[in-house]
Amino acid sequence: MPPGPRLNLTQLSTLRELVRRGTLAAAAEHLGYTPGAVSQHLASLEAALGVALVERSGRHLVLTDAGRVMAEHAEELLAAEARAVNATRSAHDVVAGPLIVGTWGSTAATLLAPIVQRMSVAFPEVSISSREVDLDSATTSVRYGEVDVAFGLDYRDAPMPGDKSIRLVRLPPERFAVAVAPDSIRPPSGTGTPARTTSAPGEPQQYVATERLSELDWILPPETSQYGRAIRTGFRRLGFEPRVVHEVTDTAASLQLAAAGLGATVMTGLMRRLNSGLDLTTLHMREPLTRQIVLISGGDVAQRQPVRVFVEEAESVVDELLAALTW
Repeated sequence: MPPGPRLNLTQLSTLRELVRRGTLAAAAEHLGYTPGAVSQHLASLEAALGVALVERSGRHLVLTDAGRVMAEHAEELLAAEARAVNATRSAHDVVAGPLIVGTWGSTAATLLAPIVQRMSVAFPEVSISSREVDLDSATTSVRYGEVDVAFGLDYRDAPMPGDKSIRLVRLPPERFAVAVAPDSIRPPSGTGTPARTTSAPGEPQQYVATERLSELDWILPPETSQYGRAIRTGFRRLGFEPRVVHEVTDTAASLQLAAAGLGATVMTGLMRRLNSGLDLTTLHMREPLTRQIVLISGGDVAQRQPVRVFVEEAESVVDELLAALTW
């Protein structure tokens, strides 16, 4: 290496974020620096290496061949740093330190508060903060180190892809039911008989036959999302193609449309708990679709004590919430 300043982790992190974000401005915003500071980081890295890592292509910066090589090594070096830091922290017996949790939608509303409250009593030296993440990108947020642990979802009919760089802890599964406005299931064509739901002996739930589900208009998320793909695949497994009339990503909005009589949607007990003020009829399926909340953490580093206890508290909270649900 030619004389000059040595590599440092700030320079490597800046190069990595330039690759991920695409522009200096986006990298600077994510890292909390000014664009000028980010430019200086790259210039210092180039000076240390004695080669150009970026070059202008019109109005944009692109990596040179040397830059692409260095970017690959930057990922490895920063991952090694994470392994060293976490191995050191995990060797310490005291459960302490910062913990960033990735949340989304219903997990922020139903799970985060009771978990944080319990941990604040049992482990007061753990400082918990949260960051909203896109559900379908929760694994990426953990892999890139943007959060320490994140809530995710797995489905029988659209399972999460395997990834050796992450660790999954699966919480108890939830069953989906069908949510419709009261009296909105129409009688079969040509009859005046109401659509029949059945109750199993000793069970208060209403059940709906699969063939009736194919007659409904549906409110579902787009099939491009894991959730939307899982529900459609599950219905196809049951033998029908849902007639989707409204594509809506937000669960609360879907349930509001269903309560207004615009179609049927699906919900779990936790979803219903969050929207208890809506006037909805719950119809259970004999062969229900399921989802499973998972906790995602790094798989290539020793698990930090705060992550471990957060996972344990989350398991306990979910067990209690599901046991208390009556719907």
